[in-house]
Amino acid sequence: MYKTILIFLIFLKIGAFSFGGGYAMLPFIQQEFINKYRFISNQEFLDLLALSQSTPGPIAINCATFVGFKVSGILGSIFASIGVIIFSTIGLTIVSKLFNKCKDNPKIENLLTTLRPITLGFMLSATFSSALNISWDSYGVLAFLSSFFLLYTKKVGSIAIVFIYGIIGIIFL
Repeated sequence: MYKTILIFLIFLKIGAFSFGGGYAMLPFIQQEFINKYRFISNQEFLDLLALSQSTPGPIAINCATFVGFKVSGILGSIFASIGVIIFSTIGLTIVSKLFNKCKDNPKIENLLTTLRPITLGFMLSATFSSALNISWDSYGVLAFLSSFFLLYTKKVGSIAIVFIYGIIGIIFL
């Protein structure tokens, strides 16, 4: 039960202090669950990212659910999911009520302008630290470059890419 409560508190903290959505939470998840508590390995983190991307729903909740389940079973996944959404639910409720009143406020616009590059920095940090732990064989490089190109040019959607490359991986690897 100790681990379950700890997972809840960690995801409560992550949900409260990471701005920019699920991708911005990834460095915090890495720091807490891989580096600090060693509940999951780098490889397990990459696996949960792949699963979180290929399952429906927000990546933050998917990550919390997978990490919680890995560490503490079904109860862990429930507590982790609740922990990660509490502050965003409260915050979005408050912000949605105030947004129309404050959207033209220069201080609010300055705050949002400041948070945008920070959020991108969080996402790039998670990307680069994850890239160091991927097996960069010829298939991995080809899959990365081609999926990036297809997504960036909007020629193929992310769901189709996950499906196509998943089948390729099952059949040929």
